[in-house]
Amino acid sequence: MKHHIQNHVFDQIRDQSQNRHPHATRIWRPAALAVLGLIATSACTADRPAAAAPDAAATAAPVYAFKPALDPADFAEHVRVLASDAFGGRAPGTPGEDRTVDYLQTQFERIGLSPGNGDSYVQTVPMQETTADPATTLRIEVAGQTRTLAFGTDMVLGTRTGQPEVTLAASDIVFVGYGVDAPERGWNDYAGLDVKGKTVVMLVNDPGFHAKDATLFDGERMTYYGRWTYKFEEAARKGAAAALIVHDTEGASYGWEVVRNSWSGAQYDLRPTDDPAPRLPLQGWITGEQAKALFAEAGMDLDALRAAAGKPGFKPVPVPATASATLKSTVAEKESRNVLALLPGTDRADEVVVYMAHWDHLGTHDATAGDASEDRIYNGAVDNATGVAGILEIAGALAAGAKPRRSVLFLAVTLEESGLLGSQYYVAHPAFPLAKTVGVINIDAMNVSGRTRDVTVVGKGNSELEDLLAPIVERQGRRLVEESKPAAGYYFRSDHFNFAKAGVPALYAGAGRDLLEGGTAAGDAASQDYIANRYHKPADEYDAATWKLDGTVQDLAALFELGLALSYEERWPQWYPGNPFRAARETMMAEQESSKQ
Repeated sequence: MKHHIQNHVFDQIRDQSQNRHPHATRIWRPAALAVLGLIATSACTADRPAAAAPDAAATAAPVYAFKPALDPADFAEHVRVLASDAFGGRAPGTPGEDRTVDYLQTQFERIGLSPGNGDSYVQTVPMQETTADPATTLRIEVAGQTRTLAFGTDMVLGTRTGQPEVTLAASDIVFVGYGVDAPERGWNDYAGLDVKGKTVVMLVNDPGFHAKDATLFDGERMTYYGRWTYKFEEAARKGAAAALIVHDTEGASYGWEVVRNSWSGAQYDLRPTDDPAPRLPLQGWITGEQAKALFAEAGMDLDALRAAAGKPGFKPVPVPATASATLKSTVAEKESRNVLALLPGTDRADEVVVYMAHWDHLGTHDATAGDASEDRIYNGAVDNATGVAGILEIAGALAAGAKPRRSVLFLAVTLEESGLLGSQYYVAHPAFPLAKTVGVINIDAMNVSGRTRDVTVVGKGNSELEDLLAPIVERQGRRLVEESKPAAGYYFRSDHFNFAKAGVPALYAGAGRDLLEGGTAAGDAASQDYIANRYHKPADEYDAATWKLDGTVQDLAALFELGLALSYEERWPQWYPGNPFRAARETMMAEQESSKQ
């Protein structure tokens, strides 16, 4: 299999270069040799465990010798550093950010890449930091009684207004089903309702999800309307005073602890001047248990309401209850940074292929009272030190070969954990015009459980980037599959989505589930174990004893070859017909063509 892959890539690059490049004989051979070195290294090290991580030194030791090809020990070293306690969980606006940005710039310089944002490796992202008072309570008045909900235990609240104090006073509560207004689907949960000044309560996911109805929206496959970010955006557009999402583990695809941890501590947002869309004064989540009790006290049944909300023709339901809260927050204007590095192209240098990963995580949280030994650092090893290590490894492998025809941008973005804000800012202020951006390859939370027979394409069925990736993984003896839980809406939960919304074809692939050792049962068990015990928890740490990086390198090899092919191609991958982002791409490309005339 190794020799088959080598011969194919060698021939592919040779044919592309001889047919399309004016200096073909000088270009194709070094590029192909670089790929041969990559694959040979991956094959030779596939069964070799990563080198044991040193216990000391928060940053990579100066004597560490990184190799130009993809290498599991190099990958492990990057993760070890980025996920070390010294980086404090890589929260934006903290010393952990400074260490992360310095490390990334140092590595990009070592690799030999140019600054990606003019003459700078960084793009400043102005941000608003808001930290809610954890003593905040939400008071529900129903049937003459007051139900007091505690922050973290029963609910979470935040504000995007930038105001240090927001008051909600006896706001009427309305149940708005799934909080969706989708005219193209003939669905409006706000029909006939004026929500100004009111508190809307809604369900997570799409109308077809809990009903298990494949005819509603995309059935159990989440659309953007199912994402909590959309629901708050829509409530803000409607003029609500507050919005609460009812948590359920199946619908959200994660437990309450993930919500609590993600909403505790400092929260970040773009400044209103950089993102002028309407913002809710108060937004948050309520546990399913508290929501069930609330509706019961109001003489209503949450399960019956959920069933009604999953049927066409649903109308919003007033709840005989009011909500009150005073949210005090510490607000500060700060800055964070995207990190950009460029491998310049040759004859098509103004066109760019983007590899991206988010560098940020959740930082360090306050210890539980009376537990001084508690691990408070959210190291974010899988999420997403692995993705950052991945783009560093691919950058090194690409830079070691001949220059590509198109430029390749390596983009490490901030504020993903705060709502994909760093990528949102980049898309609004791109270093390369979006019409000149060929495609985006996003790496987020890589597989560290070993080799797989498959590669997961999150949101499979979106763009022609999948057509380019499919034969690459087939030559590895693998196949493309969709994610095992399409209801989780992972396509809308990582940074490529901001490019997609703007029209740029974007791929989010990796982390297959059919492990060579144990099959899909073992793959699913590993995924479930991570979600339950490490995702957005302090336990997400690098573990040299258990991580199996042969599969990681195999995934990186596939994504490397995809980017390499795009950088030598002239084609422009498009969204598949019927995709909601295709129109934006066609419009931007048409405008680009008309500007040439």
